[in-house]
Amino acid sequence: MKVSDYVLHRLREWDVERVFSYAGDGINGLLAAWGRAENKPQFIQARHEEMAAFEAVGYAKFSGKVGVCAATSGPGAIHLLNGLYDAKLDHVPVVAIVGQTNRSAMGGSYQQEVDLLSLYKDVASEYCEMVTVPEQLPNVIDRAIRTAYAKRSVTAVIIPADVQELDYSPPTHAFKMVPSSLGVGEYAPVPAGADLQRAAEVLNAGEKVAILVGQGARAARAEVEQLADMLGAGVAKALLGKDVLSDELPYVTGSIGLLGTRPSYELMQDCDTLVVIGSSFPYTQFMPELDQARAVQIDIDPFMIGLRYPFEVNLVGDAQATLKALLPHLKRKKPGSWRKKIEKDTARWWEVMQRRAAVDADPINPEYVVHALDDLLPPNVMLAADSGSSANWYARHLRMRGQMRGSLSGTLATMGPGVPYVIGAKFAHPDRPAIALVGDGAMQMNGMAELITAAKYWHEWSDPRLIIAVLNNQDLNQVTWEMRAMEGAPQFLPSQSLPDVPYADFARSIGLQGARVEKPEEVHGAWQSALACDRPFVIDFRTDPAVPPIPPHASLEQIEAAASSVLRGDSDRAGMVRQGIKAKVQEMLPGHRHRDDRPGAED
Repeated sequence: MKVSDYVLHRLREWDVERVFSYAGDGINGLLAAWGRAENKPQFIQARHEEMAAFEAVGYAKFSGKVGVCAATSGPGAIHLLNGLYDAKLDHVPVVAIVGQTNRSAMGGSYQQEVDLLSLYKDVASEYCEMVTVPEQLPNVIDRAIRTAYAKRSVTAVIIPADVQELDYSPPTHAFKMVPSSLGVGEYAPVPAGADLQRAAEVLNAGEKVAILVGQGARAARAEVEQLADMLGAGVAKALLGKDVLSDELPYVTGSIGLLGTRPSYELMQDCDTLVVIGSSFPYTQFMPELDQARAVQIDIDPFMIGLRYPFEVNLVGDAQATLKALLPHLKRKKPGSWRKKIEKDTARWWEVMQRRAAVDADPINPEYVVHALDDLLPPNVMLAADSGSSANWYARHLRMRGQMRGSLSGTLATMGPGVPYVIGAKFAHPDRPAIALVGDGAMQMNGMAELITAAKYWHEWSDPRLIIAVLNNQDLNQVTWEMRAMEGAPQFLPSQSLPDVPYADFARSIGLQGARVEKPEEVHGAWQSALACDRPFVIDFRTDPAVPPIPPHASLEQIEAAASSVLRGDSDRAGMVRQGIKAKVQEMLPGHRHRDDRPGAED
């Protein structure tokens, strides 16, 4: 058995079923071992190492298991970095296995020689090790996987090409040998009783309680619901926690922040008590004033506790176990005006979203594209949004319910993970449908190439439905609007304008299906066709770049201020002002529901 054979053997023992990768001579030994191992764990060939890393992140996010990616030395290892940083910043367990030049060439400025230990020192700061003798195994592999799980972060194992070819010999019962073992024991830490009592005193004293949940609360859905009921609280969700609670619950106000909802914003502005569970939501300006609310935080990571707000009580522990221990100390509050206001504001917000989706645009309102999908979502769908304006519509128009799961690049907010995320998700759950909402910028950056990966593997999925919805507005839209709103600057066409690409035609050319949609009346049918298709489907929605991703706290005056860029020669003068004001006005109309929410439909 070679070292490379043993590496794959140990991955199998850790129940690693797939490794996302791209070939290169720095991992030739591993590739040969894969051949001897009959492709177990399965080698998933991405089109680019960055996409392999994103697919590992998507796999980890949607499966709860460690994602593993591999790359060759030098450029391959460098290409992994963006996806690995995405995993690190979103606290996702991912292990990178990378090749390196032969030990004899190190220090000789050899081809593809990069100081990988230094390069990976930050992204894999929890554990990064180079294997130089066989006896370091299995310890290095075991610690990399165990640390990734325990720290919910990135680890890396560097294996020089010549070491991969050495005969494997295990560590012995001798001096300076380090044996190892498999497995991570399950544990659920709970705070001390005195801390739980202090937290209960704060929460029992509050009259207007707000709860903010993140992805760390996902396993505590029932306990969060019980907490909200006992305290008469409203619940806002950080984007990475969008699937923690169902949006069918009347007190769930939806997403928070720049991409969030107005009721979430108002929940934080008006509360006197705040509970943050499993979230490191970074935007303090969307939380209560610093002297406004008494606050309690629950987080399993002591290094992430006490961040973002002056919390009175910090509880370090597993969200579910901590809430189970805390709930008996709480006093049930009588239903009052606070909860009624939250539910009224939330119900009105969904009416506003319906109206905004129904606003006419040229040619299609992107809000309508996503809003029309909401009622059609399968109950077990896996959703991903790319970074950009598509994330706004994902955050505001899609209501999570049932067993739906969703994610995006929450902290790094990098472009390009939408398509590889859902491919990774399909390998995690091949029996569930997956949908990605991506902008045309992200699709051109790397999504089109990764469609080839979907075409290569979709026959292996028991449910072949993988839908890529491209919001094609020929503009790097989020940055364009940030330039207008933050800089008062007009759209700079040389940087912002994108060519129109026939995305659906490309999909069909590689054996997938697709459709281009240029009229609002075609939107609903396109979604239905994609959801009924027997293979991956690309929908090219031709959308209006003038529809603004308005933050929930924006006033009409701020919309007009953003429109001042017109005076500086913006290329989309009339459309930008028209769509911005039309969208904001929907919040100011009296409350009522449209019987037909198609654009242009009458009441």
